Amino acid sequence: MEKNLASRLDNIAPFHVMELAKMAADLEAQGRHIIHMGIGEPDFTAPQVVIDAAGKAMADGRLQYTSALGVPALREAIARHYLDTFGLVIPASRIIVTAGASAALLLACAALVEPGAEVLMPDPCYPCNRHFVAAFEGKARLIESGPQQRFQLSDAVVNEHWSEATKGVLLASPSNPTGTSINHGELARIITSVKARGGFTIVDEIYQGLSYEGAPFSALSLDDDVVVINSFSKYFNMTGWRLGWLVVPERIVPHIEKLAQNLFICASSVAQHAAVACFSPEALTVYEERKAEFKRRRDYIVPALTALGFEVPVMPDGAFYVYADCSRFSADADQFTRDLLQEAGVVIVPGLDFGTSGARRYVRISYATSMANLQEAVRRIAEFLSRPAV
Repeated sequence: MEKNLASRLDNIAPFHVMELAKMAADLEAQGRHIIHMGIGEPDFTAPQVVIDAAGKAMADGRLQYTSALGVPALREAIARHYLDTFGLVIPASRIIVTAGASAALLLACAALVEPGAEVLMPDPCYPCNRHFVAAFEGKARLIESGPQQRFQLSDAVVNEHWSEATKGVLLASPSNPTGTSINHGELARIITSVKARGGFTIVDEIYQGLSYEGAPFSALSLDDDVVVINSFSKYFNMTGWRLGWLVVPERIVPHIEKLAQNLFICASSVAQHAAVACFSPEALTVYEERKAEFKRRRDYIVPALTALGFEVPVMPDGAFYVYADCSRFSADADQFTRDLLQEAGVVIVPGLDFGTSGARRYVRISYATSMANLQEAVRRIAEFLSRPAV
């Protein structure tokens, strides 16, 4: 049977964060207490008003398939959110509700990526993004993007690396793994350049709701042709509900709808009906309080890591990650994270998951856990770093 497997599987690398999670589970089964700062999942769950809305949807029997584009009430609520938050008039007809942001990225790549097409991305970036491109036989071209560039692409770099094979760019702002955003002016220049070349721009705004500096901003304010991905997982604390959305130009909605009908049928009906309540004043108050708590954790963990001897070359301005240089302690970040887990019971992720540039020197640290856990993790890491050299 293995000889019949598709060759595209060779382009999909294992996810190191999940391997570390399995190692951590084994240690927990042995009775060890493990602090998880690896997987990017909020330690909060959906507010009660959202849970109640899910219960009501089930009690009312609203469990049938929905339109492939999503429940109208939810699409309209998302459109109002863009108006209230960003001052943007985005017609609900341009919004497609998806089975998580992963499904949104899959649909976008299915619609835009031809076999052999090259898509530019920063290195480091979220690994699944390049795998979505590979799934449709495109080629993700990772471009080294260091701390001087805030770990993001620039217009100059996009123009320098654009080739005949290049068809678009896939960006994330704020980014996983770095928590950094693209300067608004720089993003506008990239979008303009890509459009002038006849290419597409996909912007992953999954962490946009968790931006800590400046006024709320969406790439949709820059150009109607931008394809934007968002999710209910991070800001809205609904990871396991598997719900996201896609905003696309009006002209390609029918094409995305056709793909969604065939690939997914629809997103979870219960999750969709519940998510309407995410935009209620009651829920938004809770989300903003939690956002402030994430910022408080960031403002604790970054100085604490620096004091331990890690280098944090760029202050993360969004999401809940710190991309830290651990080369002072080890020449191999992967081994460093394994040793830290085994000896200190703290899970962090090596840069290997996110690209090749600096992969052996950087680690991603998630602060999506309680302040008490963060403080205990810092204590354990300090103890681990002070151990005698073997």
